[in-house]
Amino acid sequence: MVMPHVAELAHKLKKAGYKLTPARLAVIDVLESGGEHLCHNQILEAGQKIYPKLSRATVYRTMDILVELKLMRPLYLNEPTQRFVSAAGGHHHLVCTRCGQTIEFDDCTANELVDQLADRYGFQIHHHLLEFRGVCVNCQ
Repeated sequence: MVMPHVAELAHKLKKAGYKLTPARLAVIDVLESGGEHLCHNQILEAGQKIYPKLSRATVYRTMDILVELKLMRPLYLNEPTQRFVSAAGGHHHLVCTRCGQTIEFDDCTANELVDQLADRYGFQIHHHLLEFRGVCVNCQ
């Protein structure tokens, strides 16, 4: 997944009229360096290591803002917990329906399919989420 850089997210927040508080900057830093598919609790825990005063409410509000600005998007992977991914480009997963293992892949054929669909239907695709559900090699 391609994550926007801290400076890019911060610039877009500021441009939209939001203050760049130390707490919000901690959330943004976690999103850039913390890996993928992070949930609110993981963002809070990692963010408090950067800015100990970071609150749960600030994490939720900041993530809501980033989703509203179409910089991040929520993702549910075989669980009720909301996780977040970059809204840029596409996102592809294989999800095991038995153990919940999630494998992210970036396959050029999936991107070719997006291009074909856009051409065929005259549709301007901004981003996509492609998810295949089945049984992983460990659960077979």
